[in-house]
Amino acid sequence: MAKREKILVVDDEQDLCEILRFNLECEGFAVETAESAEQALKMLPDGYDLILLDVMMEGMSGFRMAEKVRKEQKLQVPIVFLTAKDTENDLLTGFSLGGDDYIPKPFSIKEVTARVKAVLKRSAAAPADTNRTIELGELTIDPETKSVTLGNEHILLTKKEFEILMTLARTPNKVFSREDILERVWKKESYVLERTVDVHITRLRKKLGTFGERLTNRSGYGYCIEF
Repeated sequence: MAKREKILVVDDEQDLCEILRFNLECEGFAVETAESAEQALKMLPDGYDLILLDVMMEGMSGFRMAEKVRKEQKLQVPIVFLTAKDTENDLLTGFSLGGDDYIPKPFSIKEVTARVKAVLKRSAAAPADTNRTIELGELTIDPETKSVTLGNEHILLTKKEFEILMTLARTPNKVFSREDILERVWKKESYVLERTVDVHITRLRKKLGTFGERLTNRSGYGYCIEF
């Protein structure tokens, strides 16, 4: 069975949240809602494939949340803004903060679902920047040389350990299930148990010292790098 894509709807209008949830679930998506940016930011470690984000909310605005998602949490999850503001400056602000689309209110549900599907399709088709050096604090991962350094210390990893670390580090705070990790790292190798992932994570934590504490197990869900 194909994994359902997971969407987070963020809007302080409860009725609109529920309408979007109902209709997106009818389209086959798994949907969760948050009625404030503050609540949504706490939910992000659960991992989402797309965020539908209202701009004008009480408390933190959607633009400010998007800035935190991109600059502080360093997540590349697609963001689609929902807003009653449709001036050119607002549009440019949304895209400058890493927004992938911008839907002015009032909108039709059909338009929203169509735009969501289009953004997800583009996201899936976009080639991963697999050669980009990853820096998370003192940890540096160089995909080209297959090297890992922590501060000034070179960390020697096995091929599988390196690939697991790369998988988690490319999207910090996103939770990957054991099945996800097996598919990405072991691919079609036979007779590999999910317990194998746990063993490799334990070794990684030990090799990474205090940084290894960031390799977190979300009970019942999987693993992520908290950063």
